[in-house]
Amino acid sequence: MYDVNLTKSYFRSQSDINVMDVCIGDVLKETAAQRTGAEALVEITRNGEEGRRWTYGELFKESLDLAHALASRFEKGSHIVIWAPNIPEWVLMEYAAALAGIVLVTANPALQEKELRYILEQSEAVGLFLVSEFRGNPMNEIAERAVLNNSLIREVTDMEDYKQLFLNQNENRVLPNVSPKDPAQIQYTSGTTGFPKGAILSHLGLINNAKFYAARCGIEKKSTWINIMQMFHTSGCGMVTLGCLNFGCRMVLVSIFNPKLVLELIESFSADIILSVPTTALAILEEQEVNPRDMSSLKVISCGGGNIAPEMILRAKESFNCNFSTLYGQTEYCPVITQHHLSDNIDDVCMTIGQPLSQTDVSIQSIEDREILPIGDIGEICARGPSTMIAYYGNPEATDETVDKDGWLHTGDLGFMDQRGYVTITGRLKEMIIRGGENHFPAEIENVLREHPAISDVAIVGIPHSKWGEVIAAFVRFNEEPVSAEELKIFCRAQISPQKTPTLWRRVDEFPMTGSAKIQKFKLRELELTELTIPLS
Repeated sequence: MYDVNLTKSYFRSQSDINVMDVCIGDVLKETAAQRTGAEALVEITRNGEEGRRWTYGELFKESLDLAHALASRFEKGSHIVIWAPNIPEWVLMEYAAALAGIVLVTANPALQEKELRYILEQSEAVGLFLVSEFRGNPMNEIAERAVLNNSLIREVTDMEDYKQLFLNQNENRVLPNVSPKDPAQIQYTSGTTGFPKGAILSHLGLINNAKFYAARCGIEKKSTWINIMQMFHTSGCGMVTLGCLNFGCRMVLVSIFNPKLVLELIESFSADIILSVPTTALAILEEQEVNPRDMSSLKVISCGGGNIAPEMILRAKESFNCNFSTLYGQTEYCPVITQHHLSDNIDDVCMTIGQPLSQTDVSIQSIEDREILPIGDIGEICARGPSTMIAYYGNPEATDETVDKDGWLHTGDLGFMDQRGYVTITGRLKEMIIRGGENHFPAEIENVLREHPAISDVAIVGIPHSKWGEVIAAFVRFNEEPVSAEELKIFCRAQISPQKTPTLWRRVDEFPMTGSAKIQKFKLRELELTELTIPLS
């Protein structure tokens, strides 16, 4: 724990770990030189079997070969979209793009045509790298439709076709110089307008954030990390992948989450650490309570992406006999902002989101005038440091709204700080719904549903749920005769990914409104919680 005694809600950055002025490719090269024969990556296939393995020496060589191939087809600074689940090729692409100075645009493999087309067009991508299908999503077919009339896309490549992936490989090609402050990735996060925003993340921001996070988790070179986090998110490709890289430890990459499999992998690989979201952490805990395995190697369960019940933390500590470290972050900060120390007491772990990460300023600011508030007062959580995003791609207005002239990233989340710098979240300025660790914004779903001819208006609200943290509820007002919930589900699924489709469907004749004619969503939530709503059959 950092020893501070604050009088205002402003935690100044701690310099216990130095900022590395390096690129992702530099760290890969250095780690490969120091840990050439150490195992770096293990593939766990969709059927749960162990697949291919790479040492750090092998991983660097293949990544370098792929970098040469990509550099022959794309210029430095080009944007290419990677649309795939957790497969080793994702890791190779991440490192190869970094070495070649190419910007990787990440996309959820559950996306549907409209969503994928938007990302391709808004990011001005020139290439799309994908797999043919995943979990029933016909990705090849969707991609064919999504790239129609897109004159910028000049390559669509199956990542699992090595011949095409490594096309035009030339070891004699000189790779471009890459600067630590150059863009490394663009990650899309939904916005309140309903249109996702692409956060541009730098090499320096991603690699340092991962190092600071992993260091606080107690990661060592001999550590083994079970990676169940999605690679398209900063948690998977940043915190875990780059955390492992910084310390030269082993990453076991899981394609599809299964709690029984995860426990087996922790036992068989003598894993030290796993990062999860509340939903997956609960599933692993429940499986261990029913079918216990030897978890003696596990030192840390790290968890973020939503509110975590104190009861679950206590159960996890009892079942696994290890540290439980919660964290808080945003994609726009690469992503970790605050995190617990392993020495923190159970009350802090259960009731707060920890102290700020190394080299990170955090403040609580007044919503009205952005002044720093006294200790204990509730305001907006703001962060500043080397991991702050460069900008939202092609969206200067949103950038200016989110990052102010003093460099503060305004998270949109409400909370307070104690005199030690520990932060507690109390709510959200934004209407973001966190379901199973994934962020969803109502406006995006509302915009889809408003296209249905039977719907007059709709409000999307997050409802607390014991398993998922929150579930998505749709409050619908119809033009005339209502249609069924099933019809609306089918309508949604054709345009947006399954996890964005509302779980609860409720009919309203009139919405509760403010004096300025805005829907009072908190009143809809209260009605649902008191069971005073009308279910839609």
